[in-house]
Amino acid sequence: MCFFLTLVAFSCGEKREQLKVEVFETSASGNKLTPITEFSSGEKGSKIELFPEEKFQKITGFGGAFTESSAYLLNTLGKENRKKIIDAYFSQDGAHYSLTRTHMNSCDFSLSNYAYAPVAGDKDLEHFSIEEDKDDLIPFIKDAMAASKDGFKIFGSPWTAPPWMKDNNDWVGGKLLPEYYDTWALFFSKYVNAYKEEGIDIWGFTVENEPLGNGNNWESMHYTPDEMTNFVQNHLGPKLEAEGKGDLKILGYDQNREHLKEWIDSQYRNEATSRYFDGTAIHWYASTFEVFPDALQYAHQKAPEKHLIQSEACVDAEVPKWRDDPWYWSKEATDWGWDWAPEEDKKYHPKYVPVYRYARDIIGCLNNWVDGWVDWNMVLDRQGGPNWFKNWCVAPVIVDPEEDEVYFTPLYYTLSHFSKYIRPGAVRIGLENNESDLLITAAQNPDGTIAAVILNQDTEVRNFSLVLGERATEIQISGQAIQTILIDGIGE
Repeated sequence: MCFFLTLVAFSCGEKREQLKVEVFETSASGNKLTPITEFSSGEKGSKIELFPEEKFQKITGFGGAFTESSAYLLNTLGKENRKKIIDAYFSQDGAHYSLTRTHMNSCDFSLSNYAYAPVAGDKDLEHFSIEEDKDDLIPFIKDAMAASKDGFKIFGSPWTAPPWMKDNNDWVGGKLLPEYYDTWALFFSKYVNAYKEEGIDIWGFTVENEPLGNGNNWESMHYTPDEMTNFVQNHLGPKLEAEGKGDLKILGYDQNREHLKEWIDSQYRNEATSRYFDGTAIHWYASTFEVFPDALQYAHQKAPEKHLIQSEACVDAEVPKWRDDPWYWSKEATDWGWDWAPEEDKKYHPKYVPVYRYARDIIGCLNNWVDGWVDWNMVLDRQGGPNWFKNWCVAPVIVDPEEDEVYFTPLYYTLSHFSKYIRPGAVRIGLENNESDLLITAAQNPDGTIAAVILNQDTEVRNFSLVLGERATEIQISGQAIQTILIDGIGE
């Protein structure tokens, strides 16, 4: 449903040809990826100009995580609602997710603690088994694969090795014993084989979820930067290579951005340390608003050919609001860290609007070389679980299994503005934006279409001219809104 908007006049009598676009908006006023075909007249606004000839990083994808909690909940729903959710995330008509994550062994969003290698001392992993995943997690992934037209990448992340491999013999905290480094590397290889037998191809791994720890709350295992580099350089990388799995992606770090530099320096110290790292994974929990652009820029400059993937994000430590769209758009709806953060860090954790946090972060990440962005749980219940540690969080889709009801929160539509319209292989392009109240990123897809995503955090409507070469059009974005503007292919 492409359409032409009116001819745009500029100063000194300059006129440009009409720009053919589609506009989709999600807003506090109730739009949900709604096509916008008419704009009310208003004052001339600012100018946003796109420069496809300026090319930056290639996009790997957008998506969320397959967790046991989400998979379990899908199994409790009726077939119709189960399919509705999976299609909403993975079909071409839905969010069209293209990059996903899952946990290896249990995590906090599991129903209990479990490991694929439960037998102590089993160095050759003869008793390795993913049986625990076959009732819920694997069927969820398979159904998502069936719903996806283009397929999607999936990477695994361990929260911890089995306790018997660790110096504290516990699920929480501790370090991997050096005598089990080779066994743990073998674990990754066996995981790939086991999932392959189920018809699921693994794209890659993060080495360890949150190696700095998580406050000794749930499954974790600690590394220093050099310890992780050593494990990858001398154990994991060589093991995968020796077993013909050298094409699997290995992503280092996998925690918050404020410590990114020290991990980047260790991973990419020299050619030998860099060899097996394909990139770095990051989380957003260091701040409810700060993207840490300097850290992201540093990571890119240190290793410009490597991936930089945001691997986890959620509205944390919060029970979801049920069928309450205004809450997700409300000022000071929630916070993460204000109560527990040390005084010098409280500035990073003010209360925030959930929708803005997502949209700001994705736009900021893309504009600072991040090539993939992955949300956390896809589905949670009205409590924000199930979660064995009772670490309640928000997901884009909330369900009531007792009533077999589904609620697509505004966060689902926020994520869709990116995942649906910026496709794998897209390249971020240059832009000039003279309106400080509007945040924007843009990318050109492999088919030549350009997708520009714009966030208006102000309550007032904003008018702007979108300019591409000799073509332009006037567009209006509602107050408190996100728009994706899709421009017809212009070729290379």
